[in-house]
Amino acid sequence: MPHTVEWKVHLYLFEEAGTTRARVVLDTGPTVLTGRGTARCSPEDKDVPEIGDELAAGRALRDLSEQLIGAADRDIEGVGAARPPEPEPRVGWPA
Repeated sequence: MPHTVEWKVHLYLFEEAGTTRARVVLDTGPTVLTGRGTARCSPEDKDVPEIGDELAAGRALRDLSEQLIGAADRDIEGVGAARPPEPEPRVGWPA
């Protein structure tokens, strides 16, 4: 059975006094999730705004992904299915 949906994602970045804040909003239609992340420039480091943007955005997206996986886990349990196993942590170089 084919299934196609479109989810909207908006990423907002704000920088003030050496701190970059990111907010990412996922709108699936019935659900809206918001992830947040921050990055701070150390006073002894060179100020490169792009790095703060990347770190804050990445952290906001990671926060959002954890929320989305949590929502899926709750939905799986809600329909009485077994929770999928956690992937094995990778150690060392890929073979």
